[in-house]
Amino acid sequence: MTEIVTAAMLVIGDEILSGRTKDKNIGHLADIMTAIGIDLKEVRIVADEEDEIVAAVNALRTRYTYVFTTGGIGPTHDDITADSVAKAFGVPCEYDARAYALLEASYAARGIEYTEARKRMARMPRGADHIDNPVSVAPGFRIGNVHVMAGVPAIFQAMLDNVVPTLRAGTKMLSATVECPFGEGLIGGPLGDIQTAHPDTIIGSYPKYGDGKFWTELVVRARSQQALDSARADVEAIVAGLIKANKAG
Repeated sequence: MTEIVTAAMLVIGDEILSGRTKDKNIGHLADIMTAIGIDLKEVRIVADEEDEIVAAVNALRTRYTYVFTTGGIGPTHDDITADSVAKAFGVPCEYDARAYALLEASYAARGIEYTEARKRMARMPRGADHIDNPVSVAPGFRIGNVHVMAGVPAIFQAMLDNVVPTLRAGTKMLSATVECPFGEGLIGGPLGDIQTAHPDTIIGSYPKYGDGKFWTELVVRARSQQALDSARADVEAIVAGLIKANKAG
């Protein structure tokens, strides 16, 4: 029985859109989701604007099984993700007692003042569950199907490691690659016919260039080995036919 589980990612932050910070989290999330059989279907990047975050969260959480957000949960005035997610769910954003105590103890142990700014990192929507942060203590949180995590790559990755065991995995996508020594212009038509004949597969065409010539990498993806093998055989046959015709010509 094939189960399809989907996900979306919401990257939050002016610094991403301005180019000041280069995102490193999208690729990592994509790798992890693929490994556990979850289809990452969409990635959005929004500025630090409450209305935009609220709209994006509400759009994505109703469409996909899981939503993962990164960024905007730090101590500064522009870290408004917690408030925005709370607004999206229609609940108050307030200090979480356990998060507050964790941060208070962490700063005390390091002899650092627990300022009002630092206390902001203990705020989350009412009813949210913690996502533990083994790197810098300040937790992320989950509410509904939305997982809110830090934007710093090392912290995001550590938080995601704690989230993955709680997710419902889907049927993993299998893939096979067929190399075609010709450009997309030659293979495009026949490839479309094969895709139509194998609707339970996804066939991707990726143009390459090297040594002064174009060639194409064809990737067949499916959730069953039988479907994969059948479509791959047809792709290989088309490529072999083109090679033969080219030699004859």
